[in-house]
Amino acid sequence: MFLQRSAVAVARRAAFSPLLRRSLATTAVMRRDAVPDSTTPNTKIKTLSEIKSLDDLVGPGAAPGTVPTDLEQATGLERLEILGKMESVDIFDMRPLDASRLGTMENPVLVRSAGDEQYAGCTGVPADSHTVIWLAMTRERPIERCPECGSVYKMEYVGPADDGHGHDHHGYEEPKTFANFVKPEYW
Repeated sequence: MFLQRSAVAVARRAAFSPLLRRSLATTAVMRRDAVPDSTTPNTKIKTLSEIKSLDDLVGPGAAPGTVPTDLEQATGLERLEILGKMESVDIFDMRPLDASRLGTMENPVLVRSAGDEQYAGCTGVPADSHTVIWLAMTRERPIERCPECGSVYKMEYVGPADDGHGHDHHGYEEPKTFANFVKPEYW
């Protein structure tokens, strides 16, 4: 019985060679016989300084039969960010906010925004003295105060002067917050 078990164990451990081996040469033959596509235009990838319109933010795409890179495939803001990173330009200004001081009404911490609203996370002064509290600033209400530490943040709008859509939000009134009920002399 012991010999039966050991024979089975040896048989399991033995390396079996497959009956039919696949040669790597077949792959090489296929590559060698592939015909390059000469109909694909050889488009030059534009640099950041050459971008003038939204049409310039569409990539050339990859050649047929190849996998596109991020640079070839990206469009819009993603393409703008990649082109900026290639030239060491931080398009979206991803630096952290100034947390070395407490923002006041006279000297608030500035938050740049190209959109109509911007969120900023306050961690207190000195940094990480309380949990993150997210503050929402809009073009209509650019100043927000952290309820935990009292630091003041102000949104500095850097986008286009008019977006051209004529949004009046059809009589939408922004909800009231506690800041609406604070007496002016306390500001």
